[in-house]
Amino acid sequence: MSAGVRPRRGALWLAALVHRLSGVALAAFLPLHLLVLGLAIEGEAALDGFLRWTEMPIVKIAETGLVFLLAVHMLGGLRVLVLENLAWSERQKTFATVAAGVSVLVAVGFVVRAM
Repeated sequence: MSAGVRPRRGALWLAALVHRLSGVALAAFLPLHLLVLGLAIEGEAALDGFLRWTEMPIVKIAETGLVFLLAVHMLGGLRVLVLENLAWSERQKTFATVAAGVSVLVAVGFVVRAM
């Protein structure tokens, strides 16, 4: 391995990977979101049918995953802003771990509130 090249592992690499994957997952969700907005424009009956479907437990679990992805992606974006605009610190790993923990707490809070 050449000098200056690090293997792909560690907390910061994992944080970057999770940030990218959460962005891809959110982009994949966007067409469904736009479909629901279209149902709302179509009329009350179409939207009500979809909203009844969202009461299923599996959909609630998927919504929890969506909230987690949103929190992870937002906090990952903040981490990138910190990396680009502030001096490097060894605490970056701690910040990445805290961001992951906050994301889990936000998702769990969503589950508790939804039930």
